Amino acid sequence: MNGRRVSRETMDRLSAFSKHFEKWAKAINLVAPSTMRDMWSRHIEDSAQIFALKPGPVRWVDLGSGGGFPGMITAIFLSELKDGWVHLVESNQKKASFLRSAILETGARASVHPVRIENAYSEIGAVDAVSARALAELGLLLNYSSAWMSNGQSAKAYFHKGRDYLREIQLARSEWSFDLVIHSGQVERDSVVLEISNLARHS
Repeated sequence: MNGRRVSRETMDRLSAFSKHFEKWAKAINLVAPSTMRDMWSRHIEDSAQIFALKPGPVRWVDLGSGGGFPGMITAIFLSELKDGWVHLVESNQKKASFLRSAILETGARASVHPVRIENAYSEIGAVDAVSARALAELGLLLNYSSAWMSNGQSAKAYFHKGRDYLREIQLARSEWSFDLVIHSGQVERDSVVLEISNLARHS
């Protein structure tokens, strides 16, 4: 998967998550229905890129976790390591319930925080990495993430972005300074993962 060897145990967990997701998706809107046919590549493999960029026992916060991408996929990979943790932040109660049940189904190393992102830092505290997928434009993501990435906090962020990412970067730089590495997407054409560190708001 994305050039990474995956154990049978992890593949079994990912498969269990996929089946559990499909069952819940019949009742609540977890992703756009038009993407369900390409569930494995469009969502699971795409999300797995995040762990490939920062493997190891890392403490994550995943913002707007929704259907579990990428946070649940990261947490499933961490299960194989038996270390690391993902804090899934999702204020929608139905989606939070899905995430809790998915954790029980897969043994993923994660917990669910059904709070608004603005209130999550006080509940979670410092982390090593931040992730988000299909949540908001980059400037708003940096605002959401700043509690973990600035003012003495040193987390790195990993954000999935589509073809309009250069415009988002340009707009975000009007308010923020940051170091940036752009990783080409391995699944979706014209997609990237933005790796951001040393975040600071312009004075």
